[in-house]
Amino acid sequence: MGYFGDVKPIQYEGRESTNPLAFKFYNPDQVVLGKTMREHLRFAVAYWHSFTGSGTDPFGAGTAIRGWDAYSGMDLAKARVEACFELLNILGADFFCFHDRDIAPEGDTLQETNRNLDEIVALIKENMKATGKKLLWNTANMFTNPRFLHGAATTNHADVFAYAAAQVKKALEHGKELGAENYVFWGGREGYESLLNTDMGLELDNLARFLHMAVDYAKEIGFDAQFLIEPKPKEPTKHQYDFDAATTLSFLRKYGLLPHFKLNIEANHATLAGHTFEHELRVARLDGALGSIDANQGDLLLGWDTDEFPTDLYSTTLAMYEILQNEGGLGRGGVNFDAKVRRTSLEPIDVVYAHIAGMDSFARGLQVAAKLIEDRVFENVLENRYATFRTGIGADIVSGKANFHTLEAYALQNKPIVHESGRVELIRSVLNQYILNA
Repeated sequence: MGYFGDVKPIQYEGRESTNPLAFKFYNPDQVVLGKTMREHLRFAVAYWHSFTGSGTDPFGAGTAIRGWDAYSGMDLAKARVEACFELLNILGADFFCFHDRDIAPEGDTLQETNRNLDEIVALIKENMKATGKKLLWNTANMFTNPRFLHGAATTNHADVFAYAAAQVKKALEHGKELGAENYVFWGGREGYESLLNTDMGLELDNLARFLHMAVDYAKEIGFDAQFLIEPKPKEPTKHQYDFDAATTLSFLRKYGLLPHFKLNIEANHATLAGHTFEHELRVARLDGALGSIDANQGDLLLGWDTDEFPTDLYSTTLAMYEILQNEGGLGRGGVNFDAKVRRTSLEPIDVVYAHIAGMDSFARGLQVAAKLIEDRVFENVLENRYATFRTGIGADIVSGKANFHTLEAYALQNKPIVHESGRVELIRSVLNQYILNA
């Protein structure tokens, strides 16, 4: 019996199944728009929530019952590797993701920390070879340790900047060793607490310098992973420099980094920024910068990052609609469950139930989004709504023939402007029908 009991690999049983340990919608071999669900979705398990999370919250201690917590130190790190690959096999998920400090404990010195990492990376590599599982992405945790209280690449202290560079250098080396398909930069403390003591210009310049160094070193060692930045507006800083997709893209463009980076969009971060998940996905997609996603959802009644497992079919459907419209879909990216079970869901089996729910929700979203695209539901709406830009003065505007003189002359004809209804309620009703019936 393993860490998750005697649970067998989860099988697809269809929507009529009442088996809680079965997929109702995720059929990995089902072909949708020319690719299997497995190829479209590229599911990944997040190491930090599923194997290091304890169920703590700002007001209470951990509640999670986890068999590997009987160990400590490096023995605990090794047990978590076993648990990770056990869960991947149960779920049939092909990928996993981790922060460097998730997989191995820090030592008293950077040298000791790196030795710990090397040992666990070697163990992970053995398990990957034995199981065929892959690393979707890795990243460096530069927000937990007190040394980063003022930031990492945007710190006010040059020694901290140097330490962060050494940490990312090691993480890039491990990413190459494990064949990571992506590498993520998440600026957990790359922001400010107060403008009164912040040189924003220097901090942004230094962040750009740091990212250019990372690009250069990846090229130097032959690490060809896709580089991703994950926007988030706040938490733990008051204002983070990668506030949302648009802000992040503007930063990358200003500093000549856009050719080297795409975005890893998280649903809960989108709502914290005052956007919907699909809004952030579209902003990234329209700029050719949608690289991967973190799949979760937030509680809209709470003002922080709750990282719930995604079960909102409206959100997963509209997210998959954007992903299917993206050139190449998610490409080298995937659907990483940056999500945690609730503090009251304390048994190991709850982690399995949660992933099944999330995988089914995205599979159903994929099915519905594909049907919407096949039937050109939204495309027909847009064609009708913007029809005036395909003929006459509208065609001149789009083609670039129009100018203020020609537009004024047209407006002076005083032709009556006749609006048509946007029919938002009808469109939402149609979306309901597809979610229920597709």
